[in-house]
Amino acid sequence: MSSWPALQRIAIDLTESLRASDRYDRLLDVVRSEIPCNATALLAYRDGELVPLAARGLSRQVLGMRFAPVQHPRLEAILTSAKPIRFPSDSPLPDPFDGLVEDAPGEHAAVHDCLGCPLVAAGEVVGILTADALVTNAFDGLDEEFLLALGALAGAALHTARLFETIEMLAEQRGMVVQELTRHRGSQGAQMLGTSPAIERVRREIEAVASTEFPVLILGETGVGKELAARAIHDGSRRSDCPFIQINCAALPEGVIESELFGHVRGAFTGAVANRAGKFEVADRGTLFLDEIGELPLGAQAKLLRVLQEGEIQRVGSDTPVRVNVRILTATNRDLAREVSEGRFRADLYHRLDVFPLQIPALRERAGDIGILSGYFLDRHRVQLGLARLSLAPEAVAVLESGDWPGNVRELDHVIARAMLRAKLRTKSKAIRIEAFDIDPMAETTARAAPAADSIVKRVARGQLPLRDALEEVKRDAIASTLDETKGNWAEAARRLGMDRGNLHHMARRLRISTR
Repeated sequence: MSSWPALQRIAIDLTESLRASDRYDRLLDVVRSEIPCNATALLAYRDGELVPLAARGLSRQVLGMRFAPVQHPRLEAILTSAKPIRFPSDSPLPDPFDGLVEDAPGEHAAVHDCLGCPLVAAGEVVGILTADALVTNAFDGLDEEFLLALGALAGAALHTARLFETIEMLAEQRGMVVQELTRHRGSQGAQMLGTSPAIERVRREIEAVASTEFPVLILGETGVGKELAARAIHDGSRRSDCPFIQINCAALPEGVIESELFGHVRGAFTGAVANRAGKFEVADRGTLFLDEIGELPLGAQAKLLRVLQEGEIQRVGSDTPVRVNVRILTATNRDLAREVSEGRFRADLYHRLDVFPLQIPALRERAGDIGILSGYFLDRHRVQLGLARLSLAPEAVAVLESGDWPGNVRELDHVIARAMLRAKLRTKSKAIRIEAFDIDPMAETTARAAPAADSIVKRVARGQLPLRDALEEVKRDAIASTLDETKGNWAEAARRLGMDRGNLHHMARRLRISTR
């Protein structure tokens, strides 16, 4: 019989290393060549729904549809049948593809003949194959044994394609997880250090929410450690053995946000030379941390909301949805409630994310933690530079503890790093002690000028000296004192004052200090 070579082609394809989409297309090409139909479709059975994988002769909108069997009696009958079904032309059951056949003579032309094969692999129904004709009795001459063999091979092809797809996705996911972990390796193992009541409160809240699946909105100023809080939540959750993936929304150009989050398929846009998973797929079964969520454009916010509601994403350029199981953590230094009221952030997305708000305190609210944090940063930098010892002088600690720290913990780290490098320039020893003037080059001069400065402050408070003039007088005294200490060495004075030598000369001339 002429149909058997067609089955051989399907059987050969089972042994070929093909992409899932190619495997589906070749299967439907065989079906259309052997079955007299106007349209055919391959649907996978997933999570109680029939999901179209490929179609021929049907509108492309079919690929975006989902068919619940209980709502489509013909599809339910095929799914639960032990053999292929041919529906009579006068069947009272509605056809799900009525009006969707491309070459139908009228927009709403009804399907007259319908054929369906259940696809079984390893004893499990994995999908169905359908064929539709716009004429009656189109399938009367088909051999029953051929249809049974077609259904069996199509089921095996679908099962094989899904296995290959799963393997490819796992390999891609693991590769991207490695990339993400490598990219953020500097923050691995970092801890939320401190013993202040404010940080103890944060620890208790993290412990309470980590074991849940609630979305967490982490709030706080720049540099307070919002990423560390997100990692602590992930590490304390049931997902701790799965990926923790983070993405900075503020760093994404608007044109690539959708691709970064949801992935894309080859050819979706210029430069898309290969399929690529997005961060949601990479984080599947794990945690996705969206930092600076307040920077996400409104269009991307709408797409993110849909993912949170439906639990599935679509790669750019693809009609096939991908289900993802991801816990979402977000962070921002913006007032999102105000952003909502001013129309820059979607209210529905805000309420989805704000299930459990976690406020990270500023460093100025963490009395007593600066010493502990400084010790951590000192030890880390000591290892990086291969030093035997790195310590802070008591005066240096006092300078640190008196700071305002608008940049919070991150600023503290950077200040200590700069002070360490200044201290290292003074000695070739492997044991370095950071002094107060290493942290603040003005500290030594300011300490000596304190009585004078106190007098100036009192004159300002009494209305005897305008604030602008007072600031100029303090600068003049600081520069003059530094020049006196360095015996007129402008290069050394500029170094101690933390200024460029040319800028120091310019400021001195403006303050009427001799530059000779």
